[in-house]
Amino acid sequence: MLDRIDNISVGTKASVYFDGKCVSHSVYFPDGTRKTVGVILSGSQLTFNVGAPELMEITSGTCQVKLAGEAAFKTFTAGGSFKVAANSSFEIHAEDEVNYICTYG
Repeated sequence: MLDRIDNISVGTKASVYFDGKCVSHSVYFPDGTRKTVGVILSGSQLTFNVGAPELMEITSGTCQVKLAGEAAFKTFTAGGSFKVAANSSFEIHAEDEVNYICTYG
């Protein structure tokens, strides 16, 4: 489990979604790849639509996630991750503050 990311640049402007219930910053790696590091506030119930495939790694907190096309929510906690297909969506319910790293592609 990462508690820090070395040798990166950080975008100085936050991306704020759902009236501030989710906030993230882009991090840029020397090879040109980008990830986002963010937080979803406790009690939030959000639906994200994605273009590119995503890997969501939960670094702290507990959430319930339902991917598009699935019948039930699954629980994820620190150290857990889930993949979202391109041109798809997912619902996330944050039981407490959820911190995450999102990898694209």
